[in-house]
Amino acid sequence: MDMLCQKLGDMGLRTSPTSSGLWAARPESTRLRSVDVATLPYPGIATDYKPLFVAVLALADGVGIVTENLFSGRFRYVDELVRMGADIRTDGHHAIVRGVPRLSAAPVRAPDIRAGAALVVAALGADGETAVSDAHHIGRGYENLAGKLAGLGADVRLERS
Repeated sequence: MDMLCQKLGDMGLRTSPTSSGLWAARPESTRLRSVDVATLPYPGIATDYKPLFVAVLALADGVGIVTENLFSGRFRYVDELVRMGADIRTDGHHAIVRGVPRLSAAPVRAPDIRAGAALVVAALGADGETAVSDAHHIGRGYENLAGKLAGLGADVRLERS
């Protein structure tokens, strides 16, 4: 995770490994900075992290370019972020993300596990209440995500249909 932590550091996020995971913090009064991110095989940035980077870059200061080098067609969630007010344009295996100060609540759909988690992250940075449909994808990849986020102070809940 060295390259991942380095990119997060470049954005202004402080990280440190702990015995049970990773500690992360950012200065309260500043927005994160945009960076360019390219997915690469290990030890590079894993493609599984890409949707989360896109969601965070949607709220960062500046413009970041995210390049998917491993798989094609992996930007299906971008339209959902745009629905929330993100300024993102895709071109082939690139996404150009212009950060905005805030996102707005909107009903969105999780097309897969990682994209669903990214939409939850985006919703945490949005004004209002966002409903993520097809959230069963998220539950397959992240055990008790709603409970863990609530433990950090987020107002989030899982509604079963």
